This record gives sequence, structure tokens and C-alpha cells, in this order.
Amino acid sequence: MQQLTQQLKDGKMEILEVPCPAMGKGQVLVRNHYSLISSGTEGKTVSDARKGYIAKARARQKEVNAVIELVKKQGIKAAYGIVMNKLEAPSPLGYSCAGEIIAVAEDITDLKPGDLVACGGQGAYHADIVSVYRNLCVKIPRGTNLKHASFTTVASVALQGIRQADIQAGGNCVVIGLGLLGQLTCQLLNASGIKSIGVDISDRQVNAAIKAGARVAFNRSEEGLELKILDETGGYGADAVIITAATTSTDPVELAGILCRQKGKVIIVGAVPTGFSRTSYYRKELDLRMSSSYGPGRYDPVYEEKGLDYPVGYVRWTENRNMQAFIELLSAGKLDVDSLISHEFDISGAYEAYDLILSGSKTSAGIILSYDTEKAVLNDTIVIGSSRPVTGIPVAGFIGAGNFARNFLLPNLRGHLNFRGIATAHGTSSLFTGRKYGFEYCTSLQDKIFSDDKIDTVFIATRHNSHADSVIRALKAGKNVFVEKPLAITLSELEQIRQVYIQMEQKPLVMVGYNRRFAPFTKYIMRTLMPGRPKGISILVNAGALPSVHWVNDPETGGGRITGEGCHFIDLAIFLAGSPVISVSAGEIGHGKKLPDSFVATLTFANGSAASVSYLSNGSKDAPKEAVHVFCDGTVSSIDDFRTLKFFGKKIHTIKSKQDKGHKAELLEFVSSVKNCQESPIPFEQLYHTSLVTFKIQESMRTGNTIYIDHKF
Repeated sequence: MQQLTQQLKDGKMEILEVPCPAMGKGQVLVRNHYSLISSGTEGKTVSDARKGYIAKARARQKEVNAVIELVKKQGIKAAYGIVMNKLEAPSPLGYSCAGEIIAVAEDITDLKPGDLVACGGQGAYHADIVSVYRNLCVKIPRGTNLKHASFTTVASVALQGIRQADIQAGGNCVVIGLGLLGQLTCQLLNASGIKSIGVDISDRQVNAAIKAGARVAFNRSEEGLELKILDETGGYGADAVIITAATTSTDPVELAGILCRQKGKVIIVGAVPTGFSRTSYYRKELDLRMSSSYGPGRYDPVYEEKGLDYPVGYVRWTENRNMQAFIELLSAGKLDVDSLISHEFDISGAYEAYDLILSGSKTSAGIILSYDTEKAVLNDTIVIGSSRPVTGIPVAGFIGAGNFARNFLLPNLRGHLNFRGIATAHGTSSLFTGRKYGFEYCTSLQDKIFSDDKIDTVFIATRHNSHADSVIRALKAGKNVFVEKPLAITLSELEQIRQVYIQMEQKPLVMVGYNRRFAPFTKYIMRTLMPGRPKGISILVNAGALPSVHWVNDPETGGGRITGEGCHFIDLAIFLAGSPVISVSAGEIGHGKKLPDSFVATLTFANGSAASVSYLSNGSKDAPKEAVHVFCDGTVSSIDDFRTLKFFGKKIHTIKSKQDKGHKAELLEFVSSVKNCQESPIPFEQLYHTSLVTFKIQESMRTGNTIYIDHKF
């Protein structure tokens, strides 16, 4: 299928032939008939991408600061690679479309193939086929113009602005900024029995708004503007002002304060600064509100991705119900969307469409892309190229191509494996990664990787909740498997993996990405200590905070930070002790979190060693991230952020190097084990044990008890 993408590096726009997107839980697969280009939002995205590096830096100050921090922590070379991976990767464009459902997930019961739907937000791209979550699509009645329905997402943004204004029928509202969003706002106000008054700096937009249904509209520079609007509002001033403009000027907010009546409301929908003077807002006691995109539910993964709706008695208008409301008005013929469309292009004409927007040509804001719904597009696999596999080197398949895979796994594995197939849920990421690293094909079907007889080793780099199932499928297919931590996010998943593994006669290699035990400083410490001797171990991790809505903190998707990240340091403690854990006692920092993200755990080991692992999210990001101390037989070894190692014994040694947490060494040892038919660098029993200990730590935190563990590896 075809998909429109753009590269951030130089703004290069391409229509790529990519695999159809995978349809996950809670999703529907839709064949697009039309999609809408939003000249405001998308125009700015494309414009920013086409700027030079200096202009990009000025426009993206937050990202620049993040890069500076990355350089400080990982060095220029590592930071450069990560940044270029981000800039070079093609990003899908579009967020508002309409078409026909061709498939639904098993848990979707109120939609079926053949239904017409309008889609918005994540996944609603400019592409032949899109995969969207249930709460991001609404059913369209038969007979409704699908071209007009493709406006649903942008119209929902306009509707949410009106909801925030809380204007009653018979009231009035000034709309500042008469682009596509502003014109839709005017039409929706009129359809609700509210008088719309438009203001824009362009005569063309003013005239277009009047043509599209605004009761009255004025140019911002028009003489006596304030008096004219005062007259249009019966001498009181506007009940509300909705700002749909996008500008760096504070004029829209200042003007809104002047035009509003006493105790009126100012709603910011567009991208405008809010640094305004106090006088009008103070004297009139104005209510300044922000409007969040399509409405309640936006940016909430529980609502958007998991489909958990807000009760209508408490949240009357969610983003999905706003979308429904627009479709109902559209179907009833109360809106003139046709007047907002100036151009229509086939998807192949997308380049011309964006050039038209960026040229500043006198065009309306609504540009439609159409799709050939008759051609065959259901391709789930794209052949990238043919290669000549190097004899004696493992043949690898990848599942997942996110940031970690692109920044750490693939660069370190290049030249040591034959890359054959790569599978991701989104075709753009698999095609880009496949091309860059010389894979033979890319696909949206994981089954393709598992069933490929030429692939002997599978790398799994997806979100945590899919790890256990993918590991089991790889093992049953007889393939060696490397999975990014964790091995599983529940104890039952862990036991399922164990049962599958121990029942296999020919056991493939299993490896989990516990890289820190392979770091040069870790290995140095182990060489200096006598094996089997009891040790005192202290591991302190300044993990930093993650937003509560981050997927790692979702119990069903990420499993929490103890399971998904704390396991790194449990494994490191086990490796340094050289012995299995026999008991754990742990406590969380703070209380009341569904998934604690800060804990202190005390581990005791069968050989008499003990370790304290402190994983803390409530510290300063400016402090070092990781500190490891090992006390044994009159010596102390200290690692500071894997940059400095100090050894205190008969002599004191200090070693400094660039940060190396063992990623490359870990991967090369695993590849060597596969190539030479040796045991996994970490025996399966230890991998199982590490995961088991993380679950026991959480049990100790829940119960307040010391938990004893069957310590046989």
C-alpha cells in the first residue's frame, strides 16, 4: 500500500510502498476513500521539517536541549547516531480521514467490515490502509458524503473549542483566525443557534468565511473594528472569543480581551502565546481557557488505546462523541463543508498539494486527498532486496524496530548477522529500518518471521507485554531468541516460558538484554575477586521520573518500572554475587501508586553475599544515574555511571573511559554462542531466576514481608 511520509532531516517527502499496518487489539483496519490535509497543523510540520538545521533548532528549542543533555551523558558520537536515526526516519503525515472498514479486532463488537467510518488522530494517516483504535473512529450513516466526513477530526477540534466557550443558543461568539479551523468553528456556531463573528488579517479569508456561513466577518485592520463588533453584540461585547489563529504575536489574545463582555470567556484553540496585558482580563474578570484538541480522552492512552470510555453522565462530550456530533450535523445537511474544499488530489499528487500550501498561494484551507479503492493494496510484505548470506553467520529476523533497536541493537549487530526479515506494526518503520540495515524484506506480520525457515535467530524489541508470547512462539518454531528485557511481565507468563523451554528436547538459545553484566568495568571487578567469596553489594539507580501515562507504567503494557527496568540491576547484583538469591525484602518510596516506581530492596544470596538495590525516580536528573559498589575481602570496587571505576585495595586504581554499559559485548557474545553452538551467555535458569526475583520484590512490597525463594538455578 502507499503511504505519505516525511523525513525530519531535510524535509524530504515520499509516497512509500509499505506493508499494510498490523491490526492490534481494540483496532479496526480501514481502507481510506479520502483524507484531509490540514494546511495549518500539517503545513507547519512540513515547513519546519524543510528548514535548515539552525532554523530547526530555533523552532524546536525543547528538542535541542534534550540533545545537549544526551551529549553530556553519552558523548557526541553516540548522541549523533541517536539524533540522526530520529531525523532520517520517515514519519507518517495526516490525522483525519474517512473510509470503509475491512477488518476488526476480535474485541470490537459494535463495528463490522463494510461499515463506513471517519477516523482521527493516531493512525489516521494519508495512506491506502490505516489501523486506528476504536475510540478514534465513528460510524458514518450511508448516504453521507465521505469526502466531507474526512473533515471530522478538524471539526472535532472546533467543536471542543465551542464546548469550552459554554455559549447558550442565542448568544454570540467572535472567532479570531479564519483558516479551516476558524471557518468550521463559524459554521458549527451557526448550526448551534449562536451568532458567529469572524476576524482575520486576510481579506481573502474574511470573504471565504462569509461565503462559508459566518454571519459577519471583519479584517483585523479595519477601522472601528471594536465598535462594529460591539454593535453586532447589542452593545454588550462578545459572550466568548475563540482564537483559532496560529501566530507568535500576542495580538489575538489582547484583542480577545478587548472584544469580550464582562465575565466573558476567551478560548485558545490555535497556537498563540498567552503573554498578554492585565487590564482587560482583570477589569472584566474574563475566563481564559485552553481547549485540548478533539476533547476529553485526547492524549489519554487508557481512553484512546484501551478503549475505556468516560461515563456520559460525568463527561458528556469526549473526543469520540464530538466526532459523532459532527457526523450527525453533516448527515442532517446543516453544514456547508463543500465550500471549504478548494482542491482535490489523488494520493500521488500529495507533493503538489503541500507545495501549494507552503507557497502561500491564495487557496482555501481544505485540501482533499483521494484514494483508488479498486486497486489491490493488501500487501503485508515488501521485498527490499536480495542478499547473499555470509556462510557460517546466523540469519536473523527482527520483531520491532523502535528507538532501542535502531540505536543499540542493529548498529552493534551490523556485519555480525545476516539480516533477513523485519516485522513492525507500522510499515514505514520496518521499511526504513530494513533499507538502512540491508534486510531482505519487511512485513507487518510477525508470523512471517516465525515461519521463515531461513531465519534461525529472532530478536524481539517490542513493548513489554508482547515479549512472553513472542519468546514462546520463537521457541516453538525452533529459533534462538534474544529478547529485550523483561522476559515476561507476569509470573504466569514466566512460568509458561519455563514450561515450554524445559519440555524441549533440542533447546534453542534464550537471551535477555541484561547488558550491564557485560560492561568492561563489571568484568574488571569480577576478575579481581575470588570466585565464591561473599560480597556486600550496593547498587544505586537515579532512574528519574516518567509520566504516569507512560506505557512502561501501564500494568498491562509495560508491567511497571520494577519489572521492566529494575530487572537490569537485579541481574547485575546476581552476577556480582555469583550466587542465586534466597530472600528479598523490599519497600517502596511513597505510597498509593498502582505500580511503584521507586524501591529499595535487600537481597540475600546462597553464598552469604547481600545486596542493596535502590531504584529511585525522585532524584535530580543532573546527578549521576548509576553507582555500583562491591565490598569483598578488604577491597572496594566502585563504578560511577559506567564512566569511572575506582578500586581500593593494597593499591588504589582509577580507570576512566567513555560510558560503556555492555550493549555491544552482550550482543557479540550471544551471536558467538549461536554461531558456535555454545550455551547462552546467560543460562536460561539465571534468566528465569532474575525475573522471578523481580516478582518476589513486588510481593514483598505488597505484603511487607520477607519473601524466601527456591534458590536452585
